[in-house]
Amino acid sequence: MAGKKGYDATRKLRERGGDKRGGNRAQELPKGQPGSLAAEALLYLESLAVRNYTADTIEGRRDALKVFLLWAGERELAEPTSITKAILESYQRHLWRWRKKNGKPLGISTQRSRLSTLKDYFAWLTKKNLLTANPASELELPRQEKRLPVEALTLSQVKAVLNVPDPTDLLGIRDRAILEVFYSVGLRRGELAKLELTDLNQERQTLQIRQGKGHKDRVVPVGERALEWLARYLDETRPRLVLDLFEKSLFLTSYGEAFNPDVLSRMVTKFIKQADIGRTGSCHLLRHTCATHMLEGGADIRFIQQLLGHEKLETTAIYTQVSIEQLKAVHRQTHPAEAAKKA
Repeated sequence: MAGKKGYDATRKLRERGGDKRGGNRAQELPKGQPGSLAAEALLYLESLAVRNYTADTIEGRRDALKVFLLWAGERELAEPTSITKAILESYQRHLWRWRKKNGKPLGISTQRSRLSTLKDYFAWLTKKNLLTANPASELELPRQEKRLPVEALTLSQVKAVLNVPDPTDLLGIRDRAILEVFYSVGLRRGELAKLELTDLNQERQTLQIRQGKGHKDRVVPVGERALEWLARYLDETRPRLVLDLFEKSLFLTSYGEAFNPDVLSRMVTKFIKQADIGRTGSCHLLRHTCATHMLEGGADIRFIQQLLGHEKLETTAIYTQVSIEQLKAVHRQTHPAEAAKKA
């Protein structure tokens, strides 16, 4: 495919994302003697797989344990019995003080996730009788911030983002199809990365989302414009990308592989920046925009819940707080000052 428009080596390198589950995110845990914190951590992760936890959940807990084990190793804390509540509280302060490369602190949700993993890990060690008491049982998690989602894109901003990929370019066709699916269906990035050819039913205009968040399957409708770009991608681009005739993935990188979710994030972030709309964001911004626009268009919140794959209605209900267009319309119709202006 050398020489074809869009198949430059730099672009291919950016799309090299590792294996289909998220690729190079996986990090080896520190080694340890049998019965040590590190050795037991491997058995704990294995137990999650046996209990049918998702690969993404296991990967997230692996990352959380790796950070803790490195911190503990620097302090020569290698055995489960060497960990006390005071030590875990010290680690919690370490997470609170930690600054990323950009100088910003770890998000509260990240801190909570890392500490929640430790609470579950030490509960597991206690059940195995490796500890007489669970040092993490009374560890208090940081209070979850109640923030509204970022403001959704406007229709004109969405149009600008969708128009960034070059429709005369093979990869541009693929990228436009990806953006259209994100906006039309509101998928999570991991869900889009896992889509297979058989998940798309063009006749019924649906996508089958297999094993989404919480191990749940769902079927979602796809808009006509997104279907048109999908059809063009399947006709013009995918046959030129596929290297393995048995490859099932719907969307393929320049290497003929399934997308890594992180690569999707970088790609969408780039398109939003190139759209020059004064906004930053990634895949989740398109998901959020999809839900907000549908709510403003009159969709029932329970339909949006099903579309997004939310287990609890209250998770979806937050969109009722950010539908500013509806709020403005009601304000214009009902506020006395607005009524006086019309009189």
